[in-house]
Amino acid sequence: MDELSILKNSVKEFNMIFDKKYKTSIQSESKWLREAFEILQRATGKQVRPLMVALTCKACGGQLGEKSAESALLLELIHTATLIHDDVIDKAGLRRGVRTLNTIFDNRIAVLMGDFVLSIGLMRAIQLNDIQIISVVSSIGKELSEGEILQMETAEETVLSEQRYFQIIKQKTATLFSAATLLGAICADADNEIKETCRAIGENLGYAFQIRDDIFDYFSVDVGKPTGNDIREGKVTLPLLYAIFNDHSKEQEQCLNIIKTKDFTPSNIDRLIVFAKDKDGVEYARLRMSEYLDKALELCQKLPNISDVPELERLAKFICNREI
Repeated sequence: MDELSILKNSVKEFNMIFDKKYKTSIQSESKWLREAFEILQRATGKQVRPLMVALTCKACGGQLGEKSAESALLLELIHTATLIHDDVIDKAGLRRGVRTLNTIFDNRIAVLMGDFVLSIGLMRAIQLNDIQIISVVSSIGKELSEGEILQMETAEETVLSEQRYFQIIKQKTATLFSAATLLGAICADADNEIKETCRAIGENLGYAFQIRDDIFDYFSVDVGKPTGNDIREGKVTLPLLYAIFNDHSKEQEQCLNIIKTKDFTPSNIDRLIVFAKDKDGVEYARLRMSEYLDKALELCQKLPNISDVPELERLAKFICNREI
C-alpha cells in the first residue's frame, strides 16, 4: 500500500461519505454527462485536496462527518470543473493517460460540462448554509480564472519574471490548497488564529505542489503529459527561469531567443530542457519547493490536536516526494 492509500485509509469513514456524496452529486439524465463523469473519475487524479480537508480538520481537533465531507466535495467539484476548462484552453488530449472530454466530445460540449459541474458545486454550497464555507468556495473561481488569464497573458507577451511565476501559481494552485486547509479548520470550529495558520499551511503546500509538478516537465516520466509540454505552450517555469537569469553565456542568449521568438521545435525544447538542467535550474526549483514544504511543516506544529498532526505532515511530504 502506497503512502497516499495509507493516509486515505486513516480516514476511511470520511472517504466513504465523500465518495457517496460525489456519486450522488454528479447524477444526470444526460447520457453524455454520465459518460463524462465515468471518464472524470479515472482521470482527475488522487483527490489530494479532499484528503487535506479531512486531515486538517482532525489536526484542529474536529470530528469528521457530513460537514467536512460536503466541504471537501464542494472543493473537488470546483477543481474538476477547472480541469475540464483548462484542458479546453490548453488543447490537451490526455489527462493522466485518459482522453480528455474535449477530444471525446468537442470544446463546446466540454465547456458546458465544466459549467455543469461548477454549477453543482455552487448549488450545494448554498444548500450547506454556512456563510464561512460559501465565502471560501465562492472566491475560488475568481482567483483560478484570473490566474489562468494571467498565465496566458504571460506566455503571449513572454514575460520572464520569477515574481510573475509565483503570482500565477498562487492563484492557480495555492488557492485550492489554502481553501482545503481553511475548510478543514472551519469544519473543526477552529478560532481565527488557527484558521489563518491552516490557510497558510495550504498556501505553502500549494506552492510546493506546483513547483514539483513543473519539475516533472523536465523529465521523461508518466505524468499524463509529454516532457517539455509547458515550454511548448510558452510557459516558462521556475527551472528555466532560474537558468535564464543566472547565466550570461552565448547559450543563454540563444535559449532566450528561442523563448522570445516562440520557436518551440522539438529540438529547441530539448535544448531548453538541457540548458535548465545544466545551469542548476531544476536543483534551484527543488530547493524552493523544500523551503515551502519546511514552512508548511513548521506551521503544522501550531495546530491544537498534536496527535493527528503527523498524518497531515505525511501528506505534505507526499506532495513533494510524489513521482507522478
